[in-house]
Amino acid sequence: MTNLKELLQKQRDFVQIRQWDKFGSPKNLSMALAVEAAELMEEFMWLTDEQIESLASKHPERFQNVKEELADVLLYLLRIADKMQIDLLKSADEKIKKNETKHPVQQSIELAAKYS
Repeated sequence: MTNLKELLQKQRDFVQIRQWDKFGSPKNLSMALAVEAAELMEEFMWLTDEQIESLASKHPERFQNVKEELADVLLYLLRIADKMQIDLLKSADEKIKKNETKHPVQQSIELAAKYS
């Protein structure tokens, strides 16, 4: 897999062969996305930043779970965008530009909190 278009087509084929499209409304897909995001969060629950950084080397099975949950999140996100005919890369680029205006560098450097 080399690009988003190929991944999207592979996902479309997967869904079509199984005749799952009727179950994939944006509402249902967004709920599934939230569930997968929660499953990703669960993998990190109670871990320190140091423990998370060492998952790949010290806990490969848990690291594999993280990879799979991230993939699930990505696939549901792509499916929603596809169903709604949204160019996700274009939307992300537009959002970054909007955030650059919303969060000017001088007012945002090293600040995690939203400024007023």
